[in-house]
Amino acid sequence: MGDPSSVLAELEALGTAQNRKVYARHGVNEPMFGVSFAHLRKLGKKLRPDHDLAQALWASGNHDARVLALAVADPAQSGRSEIEVWATDLGNYVLIDEMAAFVARTPFLDGCAEDWIDDTSEWMASAGWTLVAQQALGDNDLEDQYFELRLASIEAGIATAANRVRHCMNGALIAIGGRNEALRERATAAARRIGPVVVDHGETSCKTPEAVAYIDRIWARRNKRSA
Repeated sequence: MGDPSSVLAELEALGTAQNRKVYARHGVNEPMFGVSFAHLRKLGKKLRPDHDLAQALWASGNHDARVLALAVADPAQSGRSEIEVWATDLGNYVLIDEMAAFVARTPFLDGCAEDWIDDTSEWMASAGWTLVAQQALGDNDLEDQYFELRLASIEAGIATAANRVRHCMNGALIAIGGRNEALRERATAAARRIGPVVVDHGETSCKTPEAVAYIDRIWARRNKRSA
């Protein structure tokens, strides 16, 4: 196991005031060091897998440490109960994306996606829909009917969903539209009925993608590669 104190000290040394300002605009709360993702990715590659270290880093409560924890955690050693505990600490979309990427590498992807999309917490539900996107993008045996039900849920609930949940629902819709031709047709039709999805991105330049156009771009790139 890597030494948590040494790793935290290294993270602190890598942090910058400018990154802390940027992360704060994206909803990241203190404590954080403001470490760039380039440095976090490099450290993750060097340290993983180290599940004991991941647990210690997560317990620190520091945002950068938690991002690194999800990079070094061992999917084979993490249980559903631990993932659920970690998920209760989610408080910004940056960490949600990292959590979803980790859960997608565990055997609990489908169960977490199914349970979390209906959670009353904005962050848990956002994580759930991000996991649905991971399912749609993954190489798995999920049938089209599963994603058709998710499309129906998105269409029925996106207008009244919490701010970040709307964004993640829209992302799931796009991912489903890129899964295969049949789902492309259904996702595009649903997106046209839904219309523009408005999300408050705060003091950032981030925008929520227009689903129909984005799905079309996915397939245009795919067809170009095939040609």
